[in-house]
Amino acid sequence: MKFVARCAEDMAAIGKAIREMLAVGPVRVTVEEHKSTRSAEQNAKLHAMLQDISRQRQWAGQWLDVEDWKRLMVAAWCRANKQAVRIVPALDGHGFDVIYKRTSKLSVTEMIDLIEFVQWWAVEHGVRLAA
Repeated sequence: MKFVARCAEDMAAIGKAIREMLAVGPVRVTVEEHKSTRSAEQNAKLHAMLQDISRQRQWAGQWLDVEDWKRLMVAAWCRANKQAVRIVPALDGHGFDVIYKRTSKLSVTEMIDLIEFVQWWAVEHGVRLAA
């Protein structure tokens, strides 16, 4: 069982659960820092910006959808922040694929930085963001 304590009130519920488990037998408790992942609001903002970009800009002579733009932006953001973007041979042996960081795994702080990066890119490339 895992618990995330966000405030003092959460500790009461966690303590109760631990006491109930102790009634059955020994319990191992591990405490570690929890970094919250991006919020639903952050995700919606990112997708709205990517939608604006996908409607206003071509890349390499092609209109790309939101998911394609997200992959490009995340990979560029990773490189700009000296984070690894892995390029590996394709499973079918034809070409290469990029393995990049997933936005669902980003912390709130990382997502803020990614959103700022996308905003910067959009301004630099003449995209008007509604978001």
